[in-house]
Amino acid sequence: MNAPEPVTGLHLASARCGIARSIIAGARSELPAASDLWDQVDQALTDVPALGAVIARLNAELTATRLDRANLLAAMQATIAAHADGEADPLYYLRDELSARQGRSAGHGGAS
Repeated sequence: MNAPEPVTGLHLASARCGIARSIIAGARSELPAASDLWDQVDQALTDVPALGAVIARLNAELTATRLDRANLLAAMQATIAAHADGEADPLYYLRDELSARQGRSAGHGGAS
């Protein structure tokens, strides 16, 4: 099952947050007696960009993990098929993928 892509939702949420903060700025000038309430709402809205950054980072990690898993699964399936076909070195596919993973890890600061 594929997770929905959050990028569009994040852009929309960020835009709505900016609009809401503009509305609050206007409301603050019109209703200064409720300034403390507007401050609380405005403060809550400041969390939206930080949460969006966390979601984007987690989405990137999830995408990389899914690709990694798919590559491992393909290597496993190729190994089983090679064994069934009587190939001389059916484990080649797993060794190749594991070697490639190590290369990716070393080249990207440990992320595979």
